[in-house]
Amino acid sequence: MKKLAVVAIGGNSLIRDNVRQTVQDQYDAVCETAKHITSMIKQGYEVVITHGNGPQVGFILRRSEIASEVARMHHVPLVNCGADTQGAIGYQIQQAMDNEFIKRGIKKAAVTVVTQVEVAADDPAFSHPSKPIGSFYTEEQAQVLLAANPDWVIRPDAGRGYRRVVPSPLPQAIIEKDMIRLLTRQGFCVISVGGGGIPVVRQQDGTMTGVDAVIDKDYASSLLASEIYADLLIISTGVPKVYLNYGKENEQAVDFVQLDRLKQYVQENHFAPGSMLPKINAVISFLEKGGEKAIITSPECLEEALAGRTGTHVIR
Repeated sequence: MKKLAVVAIGGNSLIRDNVRQTVQDQYDAVCETAKHITSMIKQGYEVVITHGNGPQVGFILRRSEIASEVARMHHVPLVNCGADTQGAIGYQIQQAMDNEFIKRGIKKAAVTVVTQVEVAADDPAFSHPSKPIGSFYTEEQAQVLLAANPDWVIRPDAGRGYRRVVPSPLPQAIIEKDMIRLLTRQGFCVISVGGGGIPVVRQQDGTMTGVDAVIDKDYASSLLASEIYADLLIISTGVPKVYLNYGKENEQAVDFVQLDRLKQYVQENHFAPGSMLPKINAVISFLEKGGEKAIITSPECLEEALAGRTGTHVIR
């Protein structure tokens, strides 16, 4: 039986820099990443692909704001922006993977599942919004937006202006996990949990309601990997492997590490909260819930990492 892997691709797999940000630029980057994932599939893995959506959500929100300012059109709720990016980015990944399968003569198909992720209504994050999203505003613009949207929270951001901040609750359950698992068993390459998934809260009658929040993509990918019983979790990032004392003279690469040792590194504050720490915590959570192995590496190093020649490999 083939091994099942969840591959979480980050923003660097979609937008390479501040110059190449168009839809075509994103698609070109996706096509490059698709080559590496297809090579992984040729090695015998079934793959579920997850992805980030931070810049794309920001673009949609800004377009919504401009449409409101210029044409008095309604604002698009954040939860709908997340759903929009799941469809748009999922389409690009799905097409890129299918084209790569055709080029290599692989009888396989990709499919995108727009994925809802349950969060707790009483998650402390809802009382303490912390995730900046969208554009920077002047103080005057911020006041106008707050008057029109009294439920928004807008705060100064590092002296660069004002930004809206939203809750970032922890994922509790992947609503479509059974469908995703079934599709992988039937041999499909599944794209899911885009941007961390669409955050939803379960009501007393069992129904779901979407909420304006942003779920961390790596945490959601880790939960998905656990809930579909994946053998391997791969989190891609902008560097080939994890480093201790990153950026310092005594910088040290982490090649192979056991779970307990990695948790010790976390206690020693080796990883920055805004960058590597969420990825490390996602790996820890996956392994603690029964996962066999996790790898952190960059997309272009995927094949080399699977061969054990690069990447950070974490085992129980």
